[in-house]
Amino acid sequence: MSTENEGNEGNAAEAAPSVPPVPADAPQAHPEDAPPAASHPDETATRQQPVAQAPDQQPAPVPSAPDPATAQTAAFPTNPQYAPPPQSAVDAGWPPPPPAVPAYAHGAHGGGGGPVWGPPGATHTPEAPRKRGAGGLVAAVVVAALVAGGIGGALGYWAADRNDGSGSTTVSASANPQDLKRDAGTVAGVAAKALPSVVTIEAQGGDGEGGTGTGFVYDKEGHILTNNHVVASAADSGQLTATFSNGKKYDAEVVGRAQGYDVAVIKLKNPPQSLTPLPLGNSDQVAVGDSTIAIGAPFGLSNTVTTGIISAKNRPVASGDGNGGSNSYMSALQTDASINPGNSGGPLLSSGGAVIGINSAIQSTGSSGQSQAGSIGLGFAIPINQASTVARQLIKTGQPVYPVIGATVTMDEKGDGAVIADQGTGGTEAVTKNGPAAKAGLRAGDVITKFNDTPVDSGPTLIGEIWTHKPGDRVTLTYERDGKTATAEVTLGERKGDS
Repeated sequence: MSTENEGNEGNAAEAAPSVPPVPADAPQAHPEDAPPAASHPDETATRQQPVAQAPDQQPAPVPSAPDPATAQTAAFPTNPQYAPPPQSAVDAGWPPPPPAVPAYAHGAHGGGGGPVWGPPGATHTPEAPRKRGAGGLVAAVVVAALVAGGIGGALGYWAADRNDGSGSTTVSASANPQDLKRDAGTVAGVAAKALPSVVTIEAQGGDGEGGTGTGFVYDKEGHILTNNHVVASAADSGQLTATFSNGKKYDAEVVGRAQGYDVAVIKLKNPPQSLTPLPLGNSDQVAVGDSTIAIGAPFGLSNTVTTGIISAKNRPVASGDGNGGSNSYMSALQTDASINPGNSGGPLLSSGGAVIGINSAIQSTGSSGQSQAGSIGLGFAIPINQASTVARQLIKTGQPVYPVIGATVTMDEKGDGAVIADQGTGGTEAVTKNGPAAKAGLRAGDVITKFNDTPVDSGPTLIGEIWTHKPGDRVTLTYERDGKTATAEVTLGERKGDS
């Protein structure tokens, strides 16, 4: 706001007459409140410009000295009241001729000879009541406006001065660290607890190839669970490092990896004593619509947290180099949590903070000319029940164990089922002699359409479902032969290693 409206001394007050108008009968005052030199005219009044009078009005004769008691009574009447309006324009001396130069013509900062107000609170010599016309009313309005402006300006200045100091009209949140803690069930609470147990993995092969992925603490011995494709380039020769969210980096080595499951276990060479494994959930109990939280290093951006839901379960996914020799198969958890290259190997958490899957693959719209594509809301995770089983195998023996049915199926990804091939790899028999499928009566050409109660539309779907089980599990296969549907009970066999 401008200082012209603040009502400070010596500013906009020049727009008013030199002496404020006084009512006809001023309120009675106590003698001690009267100015000490009431008999002498005020200095300001002596500098007042002469007031022009009407031509037919004569100056009032100078009165003789009034009686002191009468003068005191006239100056301070007992009952204040306003003077009656003039009976005629002549009696009121109206209209007076305008002054040559108005008192306010030079503005608040002008140098004209207009009247000047004294400091606020200064007293003036009371004068006898006199008749006032419209001019007196205008002056009263101007004075009232200036007084109101002065009060408003003073209040504004006071408020601004208060706000510029230590005081404030805003409300601040508490700085108590306990108040800043997030509840355990919130995304922020889950992330704060899980992030210290998630690592960013950098793999550098002997040939210079490598990349970045994610892993998480599996146990207190320093084992880290991740994807096979994250560490494959440095598995035989190269360098592996794992960096925690606090910036501490540790060298690591491969303990074991399962190419078909796309699971690997690495171990920190000098693990810290304060490792906290992430709790493992039960992926069999996950329901579509459950909330999910993914943590990883998409495009190298470590410690990134994204959220979503479980979009589908038992989603058949085949991923790998595309030639079939190094593909991995999973009956995956599908999520719309944002997953990108670099998220691989990271945990997919439930809303309670338990690991329900390992983020492993994404569906993208990228063409073959694009080496990396972003998330479109179709991410896939290995169910933690399966991944944990594989991890225990790798830690114990260093190699994976796969359940099998003892039959080779075609790898067409779209069809009406998984077709048992005419012959196996390298010209071998499609149905292994004395294998589980042979014992159940299956043969080449049969089309498997169900694995237990799960529909099967292709070879990769069948393999993904088989690998969710363990060797020795008994399963039911529904198949078609010569247009007829039949079922077979199969006890799963095993195969060790990625041969």
